[in-house]
Amino acid sequence: MRPTYPDVELALLSRWPETRLEPSLDRIRAVCELMGDPQNAQPVIQLTGTNGKTSTSRMIDALLRALDLRTGRFTSPHLQRINERICIDGEPLSDDLFVDAYADVAVYADLVDQNQPHRLSFFEMLVAMGYAAFADAPVDVAVVEVGMGGAWDATSVADAAVAVITPIDVDHASYLGDTPADIAVEKSGIIKPGTRTVLASQSEEVLEVMLGRANEVGSLLVLEGADFGVESRTTAVGGQLFTIQGVKGRYEDILLPLHGAFQARNAALALAAVEVFTGEAQLDPDLVRAGFGAVTSPGRLEVVRRSPTVVLDAAHNPHGVRAMVESLTDEFAFSPLIGVVGIMADKDAEEILRELEPVVAHLICTQNSTERSLAAGDLAEIAASVFGADRVEVVPRLDDALERAISFADAPGEEFGDSIGSAGVLVTGSVVTVGEARTLLRGGEGGAA
Repeated sequence: MRPTYPDVELALLSRWPETRLEPSLDRIRAVCELMGDPQNAQPVIQLTGTNGKTSTSRMIDALLRALDLRTGRFTSPHLQRINERICIDGEPLSDDLFVDAYADVAVYADLVDQNQPHRLSFFEMLVAMGYAAFADAPVDVAVVEVGMGGAWDATSVADAAVAVITPIDVDHASYLGDTPADIAVEKSGIIKPGTRTVLASQSEEVLEVMLGRANEVGSLLVLEGADFGVESRTTAVGGQLFTIQGVKGRYEDILLPLHGAFQARNAALALAAVEVFTGEAQLDPDLVRAGFGAVTSPGRLEVVRRSPTVVLDAAHNPHGVRAMVESLTDEFAFSPLIGVVGIMADKDAEEILRELEPVVAHLICTQNSTERSLAAGDLAEIAASVFGADRVEVVPRLDDALERAISFADAPGEEFGDSIGSAGVLVTGSVVTVGEARTLLRGGEGGAA
C-alpha cells in the first residue's frame, strides 16, 4: 500500500533526529550509489555559514529562475511543513511528490540500514529524497544548503560547482567547535577541487582558514568587499532599494521586498554566486531586478500583521540576533517593542537576551512544542538577570504569549508613556518558535513559496 504524507512524516521522524550526529558520509554515499548517484545529475550550488543561508539560497534560486533555468532547492530547517525543504522551481514538493520521493529512497535506505552501524538519519533521508527529486524533475541546477557544518554534512555527497559561504560565527559549538576558526575548518570542507568559492566578509581568523582551504584545493575564490558588495542602500516601502557591484558588473536600482541591511548583503552574495555559476560577462540587469523582486524569505524580519505590527524573525544565535536588532532599529520605530521569545535549550540564551535587551521594552518568555525547547520558566530566570524581573513575564503557551503581546502592544499603558499606535511585537529566538507563531498568525499558509 502506498504511504500517505502523514505516514512518511512519521517514518522520517522515527529516525535519528537532526540534533543527533555521527559524522560520516558513508550512509548517504551508500544510498545515493544504490540510486544511481542522483546528486551528480545536475550542477550544485552549495551553501554553508552560520547565518543567512536560507535567505541567500532563496535569492540564488529566484535569480536562476529569472534566467530561465529550472531549479531545485534544498534548505533546512523548515518553518511549518517538512516538504518546504525540497522545492522545484521555487515551490515545495506537493504532498504526493514528497511521498513519491520517499518511496524512491526507502527501498534503498532499508538495504543501507541493514549494512551500516547506524541507520540513515532523518536529515540523510531528506537529502537523498531531495537529490532524487531533482534528478527526476529534472532540474538545471540544485541550490543546496547544508544542515550543519560542511565536510561531513550529508549534502556534501555532491561536489559543488560553486561553494557559497555566508558569515561565520559560533553556533552548534558542541558539534563544530568553540571558536569561529574551529567552525570555519569544518565549513570549509564544502570547498573541493574544481569548486569556485564565493565568500561573504569574514573575521580575519575565518578568512585565513578559508583562503588556506581554497589555495590547498585550487579553488577560484571571490570575496565580499574585494570583488563584490553592496555599493549603496536605502530603505523603501515594503523593503529596500540598493546598488550592487558584482563580480562581473554593476547593478543599479534593485528593489528587494525584504527588510534589513543583512538581506542586502545576502543579495550581493547571491548575485555573485550566480555570476560565478553562469560565467557570463554580466547578467541582464532587468532579469536581476526581476529575480530579486520575486524573492520572499518567510520568518526573516517578516511583517505578518499590522495594528499592532507583528514581526517574525528566526534568529537563534547571538550573531543572528545582533544583525536582526541592527536592521530592526534601522527600519522600524517601535515604541515600545514587546518581545515574545522561545529559545532551544542548547542555545546561548543569555547572550541572545543581551542582544535583545536594548530594544525590547517588555519580554514575554514562552516555549515551542518541541522537547528541545528551553522551558519558559527557565528562560525567564535567565532573562530576569539581563532585563530585570519587572520587564519579564512567563507565558508558557505560545498562542497565549502571542495574544498577551498583541494586547500589550494595543494598549501599552502608562509605564511606556503616550505610545499607543507605535508599539510592535517581535517574535524570535528559534526557527521552530517562529514557524509555530507563523502558523498561529497566518493559518496553514506555507513558508517556502
